[in-house]
Amino acid sequence: MGGCILLKPYLAKSVVLTILLAFIGVFLVPVNTNAAGSKNELIIVNKGTNKLAFYIDGELVKTFSVGTGRSPDLTPEGSFKIVNKIKNRPYYKDHIAGGDPTNPLGDRWLGLQVGATYGTTYAIHGNNNSKSIGKYVSAGCIRMLNDEIHWLYPQIVIGTKVIVTTSKLDFATIAEQNDYPVTHYFAGSLLLDGKSVKLDHELLMMDSRVFIPMREVFELLGAQVGWDEQTKTVTAIIGSRTITHKALTGTVSVGGSTVAITSSRIVDNSLLLPLRDITELIGHQVDWDGTKKQIRITS
Repeated sequence: MGGCILLKPYLAKSVVLTILLAFIGVFLVPVNTNAAGSKNELIIVNKGTNKLAFYIDGELVKTFSVGTGRSPDLTPEGSFKIVNKIKNRPYYKDHIAGGDPTNPLGDRWLGLQVGATYGTTYAIHGNNNSKSIGKYVSAGCIRMLNDEIHWLYPQIVIGTKVIVTTSKLDFATIAEQNDYPVTHYFAGSLLLDGKSVKLDHELLMMDSRVFIPMREVFELLGAQVGWDEQTKTVTAIIGSRTITHKALTGTVSVGGSTVAITSSRIVDNSLLLPLRDITELIGHQVDWDGTKKQIRITS
């Protein structure tokens, strides 16, 4: 069987005691047990390049080199979940204590649910041999540099989806093929009453929709925009219209009437609204020229 840890069928009493104490230690170590979905995270491991990509809310946050199985069959491919997080896991096969510098598992373990293993056999973990990273060397696990998994470990919530594949595609395409909408910067221009406008926050493409930074665009149209941090609600007064919207929801109040929109997003502390839904909100004409890649807002 592949994986990182192989237990001998019969263990000395002292070894059994060590393992029991280790498991007790695991349950005493505080881990990040935030409910899955509190952050929309995704990890992709491409065995074709031995690279790992980490996404949050559709944005590629960081990529890392990793080591994977020394033969293609050892590191399983598919869609899995992170089901446990362990600090200082012992290496039971050679009776090496957790946290020992010689421990080949490093000191951070992100366990993957592969079949019925429940995070005990396959994992993303650190490694004491930096020269093995980027190569095909493991018995099935995914190895990272210790410093890099120290950065990744606290970011991860239990339940995070992990895609393991061998592919020639880029990470964004792999993510979207697995129903994970990825953020793209919009390569086009914004025209307000025929004049090109440069925004501090770039327009974004998410799930085939263009999103605009609400405050910037509305203020360019002469709106007064306010934000209530406690309720996460934005209020904009534009002409005779009063618009209120709670961030990340799919409704907007316009003059007291509720309008359904595609749910807003927050990127880099900027609230983004879907372009195709704003005409009814602001009372301006909004057009999209696909040939010239232009968004035109006309008052």
